[in-house]
Amino acid sequence: MTIYFKAGISDEMALGMIERCFSDANDYDGYLDIFADYTEKTVSWSKGRSVEEFKDQITEALRAAWEASPFWQVYERREERDDAGTNEIRRAAIALTRTYGGVVVITLSLLGRRSSANDLELVFVCFQEDAQRRNFRVRYDGKFIPSLNA
Repeated sequence: MTIYFKAGISDEMALGMIERCFSDANDYDGYLDIFADYTEKTVSWSKGRSVEEFKDQITEALRAAWEASPFWQVYERREERDDAGTNEIRRAAIALTRTYGGVVVITLSLLGRRSSANDLELVFVCFQEDAQRRNFRVRYDGKFIPSLNA
């Protein structure tokens, strides 16, 4: 059993962390992954790609998620806490929210080119209703979850 959702942070804190990474954008690359009922999209940011273009794509993805599903639960993943991997958290969020309508799951990884100490890995689980978010938090925040591979 694994704890997938153990580092919940506020959406304001997450947006501030993203902005700090972009203040020194030459030191990062990464990707943005969006999963919703009828959408799955991955956008990567690699060396030589415009910082502004990638930042605009992140901003647009988060804006669209907010308009469709404004009740967010954001999780920060950290290597030093031995958290599950970002993709594992993403898969768990998708699997566990299938019964809720209109959920958007966004993963954002901004990875330091020189050191992993500055990596930022966030998973946004965006709900259409606050009751859905509260239910998710009560059921899964900080709790062990049986294997989802079955």
